[in-house]
Amino acid sequence: MSERLIHISIPEQRLEVLEAQRVMATYPVSTARNGPGERRGSGCTPCGWHRIRIRIGAGLPLNTVFVGRRPTGEIYHPELAARYPDRDWILTRILWLTGLEPGRNRGSDSDTLRRFIYIHGCPDTAPMGEPRSHGCIRMRNRDLLELFEQVSAGDRVLISS
Repeated sequence: MSERLIHISIPEQRLEVLEAQRVMATYPVSTARNGPGERRGSGCTPCGWHRIRIRIGAGLPLNTVFVGRRPTGEIYHPELAARYPDRDWILTRILWLTGLEPGRNRGSDSDTLRRFIYIHGCPDTAPMGEPRSHGCIRMRNRDLLELFEQVSAGDRVLISS
């Protein structure tokens, strides 16, 4: 089992990568506008222990647009954003999370995987350090590229409130 751990602090709006309990990298993030919570449809960021289930987007260009976890062929830019002002932009890479705690974030109406909770990129104009997402963990695209290269499917993720 990997010694790597990703810790996401909702109060601090920060993601840390730890290896052998040493902080290797720190990034600002944006978690859910609705705060922490595990219920489907809540728009909240789920807490507790998770794993990275799937890494999506390796090798694709910076600002690749994803819909339904698939690249659309679009590259995000301001004109595209102006054409689709209500889109919740999922950009660059996706780290799809799965919960590890039955009854909390795994199974039933609180299943992180079935809620489609990701760590993903967003427009670089979106604020970091303040809760603004619809439940996912948003990151700056270049930070996400760096993180994506450091982590593997199966790595543990702890989201704390």
